[in-house]
Amino acid sequence: MLIVAALGGNALLKRGEPLEAEVQHHNVEAAAEALAPLIGKHRFVVTHGNGPQVGLLALQAEAYREVSPYPLDVLGAESEGMIGYLIEQALAARLPDREIATLLTQVMVAPDDPAFAEPTKPIGPVYGEAEAHELAAARGWTVAADGEYFRRVVPSPEPKRILELGAIRRLVAAGVTVICAGGGGIPVVVDQAGAIRGVEAVIDKDLAAALLASELGADALLLLTDVAAVETDWGTTDARAVRCAAPDHLHALDFAPGSMGPKVEAACRFAEASDRPAAIGALADAAAILAGEAGTTVTTDCDAIEWEDAG
Repeated sequence: MLIVAALGGNALLKRGEPLEAEVQHHNVEAAAEALAPLIGKHRFVVTHGNGPQVGLLALQAEAYREVSPYPLDVLGAESEGMIGYLIEQALAARLPDREIATLLTQVMVAPDDPAFAEPTKPIGPVYGEAEAHELAAARGWTVAADGEYFRRVVPSPEPKRILELGAIRRLVAAGVTVICAGGGGIPVVVDQAGAIRGVEAVIDKDLAAALLASELGADALLLLTDVAAVETDWGTTDARAVRCAAPDHLHALDFAPGSMGPKVEAACRFAEASDRPAAIGALADAAAILAGEAGTTVTTDCDAIEWEDAG
């Protein structure tokens, strides 16, 4: 099987944890421990989030006033290399006979995407509400709630085309485990002359992973995060975990636009485009999620929503 697995930014750096290199290294080791048994059995492409990391790089860039802060596309490339390096090293220690490569990946977006006028993608560390609004006023940020915290939000345009897709295909065909499209890929536009240039945005990594999985003809898409399953009425006493649902079932429900919403949309897109399953769940449960024993499976084969507490 060919599997595309997308590791959520919060799966690699838990909510509220300090953005320390050692903390991220520890979490990447746990991620590799969960993925290595699957990678040993299947062809695998790994992608990952970068929201906390790219936000930290933006803060660090602002602190040095001798030069203008680097744009988000450049910071995205930096984070893609940094996180890919950590994942590659951790996997290589557990799979010494498997070739693993990290590939910086550019993803084309539309220059007139309405997302540029309506930032929704959380990046950087979490803040309390008062501190978040103070920072927004001082730095010209847009901030929004992220669970019980607040974070900076930036434009998140739709991924249209993965520019390195041909190279990824060749690597996969050669048996290489590829780490690519990190953070949704580096957002770029192509002008009328065919020149490529970066844009100030962060692409949602789940939507990019769905596009990647569809284009590669993957057998399954795993969206691995820090929650066990998709829940309706999340955070309330009425919350219910979904075990299995068809895309049409999930399209009729509401999910938070900055967190679970993109994951559900990505899973639905892949299932609809490929007629193959996508699944959402906790990184530590990756093997059980692939086997359909944990998490939420999105598949066109599901006739009605199956709830975790059913039977």
